[in-house]
Amino acid sequence: MNSIKRYLATGIAGGALVLGGCVTTGDLAANSYPDKVVYHINDSADATAAMRNVGNHLDVNPQVKIVVVTHSKGVDFLMEGAKDKNGNPYNINVETLTGRGVTFDVCEITLKSRKLERSQFIPEAQFVPSGVAELGKLQGRGGYAYIKP
Repeated sequence: MNSIKRYLATGIAGGALVLGGCVTTGDLAANSYPDKVVYHINDSADATAAMRNVGNHLDVNPQVKIVVVTHSKGVDFLMEGAKDKNGNPYNINVETLTGRGVTFDVCEITLKSRKLERSQFIPEAQFVPSGVAELGKLQGRGGYAYIKP
């Protein structure tokens, strides 16, 4: 008889956890604050996939706050006239995502080390002193989740 009570108690507790998980998911969706995510791009070869991920992210969660931080070879897709391996210009996707609230940050240390100028970049590009420092700040103080596509 004792084992039957224990079995029932375990089943009830398990059911409560399952139902509680459903309630929690609903509660998270109803929160009044948006999720915050930083996407990290340090190689423009990853830019097409990253922007697709960002677009998909916005499709399922339009309120998410997304910052794309670039440095090293990752800044190249934000330069005037940059195209992907199929010859498609990057700026069209960047403009679309910027219109949806995404910001694109370019590392000024990269500009200095590669002897690049701000004028070489599309208007949607914003500049930060250090891409790596910006990643740390957004994660550490800003509460942003980190995604590396």
